[in-house]
Amino acid sequence: MSEFKVNTITNRDGSHGPQICGITTFTSSGMQLPSGPTEFRGGRGRGVFGSGNTPSDTRNIDVIEIATLGNGVDFGDDNIDGRGEGNASFASATRGIFAGGYSTGDGEVSNIAYLTISSGGGVNDFGDLSFARRSNGGASNNVRGLSFGGHNGTTRVNTIEFVTIATTGNGTVFGSLTEQVSNTGSGISNGTRAFQMAGYSVEVGDDSRKIHVVTIATTGDAVKFGDLITARNAHAGCSNSTRGLVFCGQESPGGGNLNSIEYFELASEGNGVDFGDASAQKDYLGALASSTRGVCGGGQTPTKLNVMEFVTISTTGNTTDFGDLTNTRRFCQGLSDVHGGLAQ
Repeated sequence: MSEFKVNTITNRDGSHGPQICGITTFTSSGMQLPSGPTEFRGGRGRGVFGSGNTPSDTRNIDVIEIATLGNGVDFGDDNIDGRGEGNASFASATRGIFAGGYSTGDGEVSNIAYLTISSGGGVNDFGDLSFARRSNGGASNNVRGLSFGGHNGTTRVNTIEFVTIATTGNGTVFGSLTEQVSNTGSGISNGTRAFQMAGYSVEVGDDSRKIHVVTIATTGDAVKFGDLITARNAHAGCSNSTRGLVFCGQESPGGGNLNSIEYFELASEGNGVDFGDASAQKDYLGALASSTRGVCGGGQTPTKLNVMEFVTISTTGNTTDFGDLTNTRRFCQGLSDVHGGLAQ
């Protein structure tokens, strides 16, 4: 291999920054050259919407480029039919993970599956949660992914579990929520802390407004962070590193579907604030984010939807059309390789 020796690198005016020699064997504490296969370098601005049902179970997974507009592209298939009634979803800059869910043929599942976000072709087996459940929420940083709550049959739980995203293996106990809760939103983290919000609560006997927070790098029980404006379940969440968004959902019993979007600031304790409205009142949708955009997709009105729409996270306002999923479906949980938990 040739060796290049560069004595001086200058700007046009003769000024220069650091001088670099032997570039092909360069090492430095201040600069790291890319290495490894391209598909594993991560952080490319991709979002993924998982499987769900139409109302028949579907294994379809879609991928989008968050910075653009356009329709979803087929990524491959899940290994579980539908993952209906919701599941935990989270991601590092390279891997996306779906944990738990529901299959019409098999009921609640404990399966955890992973995919390489920059590639295509479906999922691989990761391991299992400690027990089968659906309607659990998820959040992550670049190292750990968390599953919050959920239920098996009529039993709702307050369990928090974690996995190390870069490996494979089963879920490990992290701690507990203050409520036994299911039908809860996924996806809000700032890299240091992860947030679970609302859902149907056994303690409340109805929908909760509570926002929980944990420190991802530790283990322990969640504490209350604040409250949403509207108690809701079957909603979706996403975030950049400063703001969390909560999309739509339903009020129960008998309250109907919601089109409202709320946000809360992640740096300090606080309550939900009105952000704007989605294009329709809908529930059982998914959401994902980059540092600038939040995108929600799918769901039902109760008509099953293929619509994706987005907002600019740093502002407030109503959603704008993004494009369509490859098929109509609800329960299609979202994840991305540039969400707020990765400190993008």
